[in-house]
Amino acid sequence: MAKNTPDVSRRTFLRGTGAVLGLPFLESLSFGATAAELPRRMAFVYFPFGVALPKEKDKDAAWNWFPSGEGKDFKFRRTLESLEPLRDDVTVMSGLSHPRCRRLGGHDTGDTWLTGVELKAPSYGNEMSLDQLAAQYIGAQTRFPSMTLSSDGGVGEPTRSTTISFARTGRPVPALSSPKQIFNRLFGESGGEASARRKLRNTRSLLDLVLNHSRTVRGRLGSRDRGKFDEYLDSVRDVEKRVELSQKWLDVPKPKVEAKTLDLSATPDGPKEYIRTMYDLMYLAFRTDTTRLATYMIGQVAGATTIANSFPTAVGLKGNWHGLAHGGGKNPEALGKFDQFLAAQLAYFLERLKDTPEGDGSLLDRTLVLYGSSNSKTHNNQNYPTLLAGGRGLGVRQGQFLKYSSKTPFANVFVTMLDRMRLPVERFADSSGGLDELIA
Repeated sequence: MAKNTPDVSRRTFLRGTGAVLGLPFLESLSFGATAAELPRRMAFVYFPFGVALPKEKDKDAAWNWFPSGEGKDFKFRRTLESLEPLRDDVTVMSGLSHPRCRRLGGHDTGDTWLTGVELKAPSYGNEMSLDQLAAQYIGAQTRFPSMTLSSDGGVGEPTRSTTISFARTGRPVPALSSPKQIFNRLFGESGGEASARRKLRNTRSLLDLVLNHSRTVRGRLGSRDRGKFDEYLDSVRDVEKRVELSQKWLDVPKPKVEAKTLDLSATPDGPKEYIRTMYDLMYLAFRTDTTRLATYMIGQVAGATTIANSFPTAVGLKGNWHGLAHGGGKNPEALGKFDQFLAAQLAYFLERLKDTPEGDGSLLDRTLVLYGSSNSKTHNNQNYPTLLAGGRGLGVRQGQFLKYSSKTPFANVFVTMLDRMRLPVERFADSSGGLDELIA
């Protein structure tokens, strides 16, 4: 039996099949590592405007987003039929929503999907999103604490954000939208390491001076000003943490991935290629352990101003996404076909994760993927279409359709996910506990 050799590191590269990747977990290189030490990951994928929900008695009932049946005895309808091969790896949930967000405007809830906050005028202040909370615990274990993507990019504006990630202060985390830019950030060569080290050392020295001097300054302030000053110091400490993390990873080579393995020229003008490339980038980020947390906002809720609004026409459907959603009651088949298109792209992502071995299972077994919207029908902030995939290696029970009443907060899903990630968080937003039905 070959013995483990300590000169073969976790960052050893694997060359072949047109790509060079950081090695996954390998038992022969584990040096005694157990399954409990394998990475735990989460991905969050959001789409706007809700889904087709024709009634059971309607002739178009086959286009209802939710399956028929219940529990283990369920059947995907046409919308989610591409997930049939992944049946044992997914759970669909109905009835869930954020209670504090139900009264918000129908196009105001994209900002709240991962926060559960009721946005109020005039500040429309938000709070930290689920992915960023998790990043506080596990973000330092990878080069990038989290990965924030959207089709529109940037941050947008309050109630019309183009990101679903929000920092500890409630400020939006800017999303990247260019596949080429994302690839270069994750895997591109970064020259000038010596210069970067000098800048980081200088930055760290300045931060030390600021924090040391702050003790003297704070003592001279009144109680009202101390609150503002402490908020400022929190921002300085956040910068300090980022500097420390950057220093840590400067000497670690990035995983090498050949750009030709991806369609980096994809743009929102070609939705299928673009969405799949975004999923490919998330997959590679997980595969190379470059990050363990990712969010992707397929489209924002600003109606005609969102880039993704034109996605349906590019796949052969008449009208824009916002228009399809508003007409979903009269023509559920049209909206259902677009729901079907989005589900097929999700299935592509999940299958890539499932086909990648890791330990005694797959990448999907140790990755939780939450997929859904903050509307059921457009302008309706209840009964979120919700799907949780993966995580069977983390003790998640899958292969179900679970129906909940409106009394169950959507944040209970978050608490369950955090529990399976082994993070010490018992509550989030207005959660009332975990969901036992999801625990294996």
